[in-house]
Amino acid sequence: MTEERIITTNHADGTAPANTHTTIIRDDAPRSHGSILLIGLVLLVVAIAGFLLVSEFATSEAAKDNAIAGAANEVNKAACSVGDAAQNAGEAVE
Repeated sequence: MTEERIITTNHADGTAPANTHTTIIRDDAPRSHGSILLIGLVLLVVAIAGFLLVSEFATSEAAKDNAIAGAANEVNKAACSVGDAAQNAGEAVE
C-alpha cells in the first residue's frame, strides 16, 4: 500500500511558502513470486498425471480390443472345425 501526503508549512508570519513538497511512504515489502511458482508446479504435476491416466486408459482399451479380436478368431476356427466335421459326417452317410 502506498500512502501519499502533501505537507504544507507556513512561514512564521503566516504566509504560505511558494513551494510544497510531497512525501511518498511505501510500507509494502517487495513480493516474492514463490507462490506463483508453486501453483505452476502443482498445475504441471496435475497435467502430467492426467496425461498418464488418459494414456493408460487408451492402452487398456487397445488390450481389450486385441483380446476380443483373438477370441473372435478362435470362435471362427471352432466354427470351421464343426463345419468340416459336419461335412465329413454327411459324406460318410452317403
